[in-house]
Amino acid sequence: MADTAVPRFDEVIHARHRLQICALLEPVESLDFATLRETLEVSDSVLSKQLRHLTEAGYVDLSKSPHAGRTRTWLSLTPAGRTAFAGHVAALREIVIAK
Repeated sequence: MADTAVPRFDEVIHARHRLQICALLEPVESLDFATLRETLEVSDSVLSKQLRHLTEAGYVDLSKSPHAGRTRTWLSLTPAGRTAFAGHVAALREIVIAK
C-alpha cells in the first residue's frame, strides 16, 4: 500500500467485514472464497453479502476456476479497490493521529 495515498474515508470499505476483506486481499494477488470465509470466521451468506457490496462498488473481482472436481471462487482487489483501500487507511491514520 502506497504511503502517498490520498486520504479518503470510504463508507463502502469501512464496515468491519469489508475492511477485513480488503486488508486480507491487499497484499496478495487473489484468495479463494473458502480461505477468506475461514479466516474471517463467517458464514457463506455473510461473506457473500459483504463481497456483493465490494463488487458493486468495483473494488473486488470474482473469478471461478475448476479445482479437484469442484469450482473455486477467487477474489482479488481491483486497481480501484486498492486505491480506495489505501485512501481509507490513510484517512483512518489521520483520524488516529489528529490532535
